[in-house]
Amino acid sequence: MFRSAIRVVATASVLAASAFAAHAENPMVGGAPMYAEKNIVENAVNSKDHTTLVAAVKAAGLVETLQGKGPFTVFAPTNAAFDALPAGTVDTLLKPENKEKLTKVLTCHVVSADAMSSAIAKMVTDDGGEHDVKTVGGCVLKAKEDGGKLTLTDETGGTAMVTIADVKQSNGVIHVIDKVLLPKG
Repeated sequence: MFRSAIRVVATASVLAASAFAAHAENPMVGGAPMYAEKNIVENAVNSKDHTTLVAAVKAAGLVETLQGKGPFTVFAPTNAAFDALPAGTVDTLLKPENKEKLTKVLTCHVVSADAMSSAIAKMVTDDGGEHDVKTVGGCVLKAKEDGGKLTLTDETGGTAMVTIADVKQSNGVIHVIDKVLLPKG
């Protein structure tokens, strides 16, 4: 009986360690753990660094889409990235009359694929140092590697760096970026 109790405790410890390890694979984002079994929206709402992005996703009516099956790769700008836009830009984009423009900006951060950074890096290498990334918003981003860091250049020439890569989600992956990617025009 004593051995059975030890075996049960040991099994419980292994299961607990395994559950923790599954959660530990993802990096923390915005001071919050990111869980691979949760979807993009469920994780993003917990990041204190992505409150502007979450508000924008809600204003654009994209919550249901980003909670969908996917797979999606989301290049997620931080609050600081939104703050770096010209004064008043975010407030203007969040107005109901600008929903179409906001949706275009946001969907230029989303790809219909589950693209981990290693896969993107391989595409960059295979394409001779730069890979075109087509987004669901119709934008084409230029992916490059710069000193071991993945960068994305938008259609206006602005470049964002991936600061936290490979945050697995149940419906894809998030890569945190330090700049808002903008469509041309």
